[in-house]
Amino acid sequence: MIASRKPPARPPGPVVYIVDDDLSMRESLVDLFHSLSIDAVAFENTETFLAAARPGAGCILLDVRLPDLDGLALQAHLNAKGNKMPIIFMTGYGDIPMSVKAIKAGASDFLTKPFDQAALIEAVNVALARDDEIRQGDTVIDAAAALYQTLTPREQEVMQLVVRGLMNKQIAFELGITEVTVKLHRGNVMRKMDVRSLADLVRVGEALGYGKQP
Repeated sequence: MIASRKPPARPPGPVVYIVDDDLSMRESLVDLFHSLSIDAVAFENTETFLAAARPGAGCILLDVRLPDLDGLALQAHLNAKGNKMPIIFMTGYGDIPMSVKAIKAGASDFLTKPFDQAALIEAVNVALARDDEIRQGDTVIDAAAALYQTLTPREQEVMQLVVRGLMNKQIAFELGITEVTVKLHRGNVMRKMDVRSLADLVRVGEALGYGKQP
């Protein structure tokens, strides 16, 4: 008898994390996203939200006014913890100064209740696409950082100076080596960093934080 095999598990999709103290609002939003085949999890306050694991992709749909901690304070807390998941704020007050403050702090959008369903869905789709871009960017940066660690200390110095915009002659003077040696190091850097042009090397270096003057 041939044993049945389970199909491979599907990778988890993005999740909309809803934080709102209004039970009817939470339920209606969860039902809406489930009808669109989007996973959604709802929380009644910031305490339960912060206690929950958020391992995958997604976005946060956050009410501005919550009983235990207002939305802007939660946003600041998440930012301090390195959160990159896009946040969409919801408010029933139409507070323009508050919305401007939230957007400046990195919010993806700011919706006033009662909001148009189409506008909500569009805002969530934009936030999920943004989250995907952020995660892909992080993957690229992690790969570049790993390649950077394969460089010798001298090659790292040369790369940093190239990214800062110095010419071979200037790099040679800065490091006390010949221009020919600089060119050799640059060639090794290009090969090890897996880039084909100086522009690509500069973009990678800036992403790693080496484009700033010391």
